[in-house]
Amino acid sequence: MKVIIMCGGKGTRLREETAVKPKPMVEIGGRPILWHIMSIYARFGFKDFILPLGYKGEVIKQYFHDYTLRNTDFSVDLATGDIVSYPTSTVDWRVTLCDTGAETLKGARIKRVAHYLEDDEQFMVTYGDGVADIDITQLLAFHNAQHCLGTFTGVRMPSRFGAVTCDDQGKILSWEEKLMLNEYINCGFFVFERRFLDYLSTDESCDLEKEPLTRLAQEGQLAMYRHQGHWQCMDTLRDSLLLNALWDKGEAFWAKS
Repeated sequence: MKVIIMCGGKGTRLREETAVKPKPMVEIGGRPILWHIMSIYARFGFKDFILPLGYKGEVIKQYFHDYTLRNTDFSVDLATGDIVSYPTSTVDWRVTLCDTGAETLKGARIKRVAHYLEDDEQFMVTYGDGVADIDITQLLAFHNAQHCLGTFTGVRMPSRFGAVTCDDQGKILSWEEKLMLNEYINCGFFVFERRFLDYLSTDESCDLEKEPLTRLAQEGQLAMYRHQGHWQCMDTLRDSLLLNALWDKGEAFWAKS
């Protein structure tokens, strides 16, 4: 099964990094967050990736074009130009990189790479800026049990603020920080049946989360897989610093087997 990772956004809330690179190339522990996301899928045996590119897509193309060079020891005979490589990387991924337009929204990006799905009956989609300790095989099993065209992964998010309760005289009865909200938000990690492509258009204004998923939900064809573990996006510089701190402390929840 192929995995589409959305790599075309501009990352405007992370301009400290995205002025020179696309957001999926912002690093955690010396590697792009895109690499970390791909590693999550590869851990469960999903190693065939399609990357719809947009803003500064050439940076992502160059990274994978030079991937072997970056991750291999080699000797160069400067007299002849001959190169002898000593492979040190065990990565066996297949990566298809596709230009889908600088201004194209996510739904259209998926539609524009649909021909690379060949005859696959199912495919996965996720965003290029979030990591989780998600079990992809459980997600897929859940999706197959629902008999729907699409499944997304929902997570409960902590409130930005604490909460207090008090009696009529102002005496504090409880003080709680970082309450978990009852509502779920979409963190990506989708599974779709091929028929979902009929809900999409190549028009650059086709946004995945708006009309296509709204229509899917209205038709009773959309399910939510509740992820009870950890998830973190890289939306701001603060998020980037947090993810790197977790990596440096050996607490990268998304990288644990």
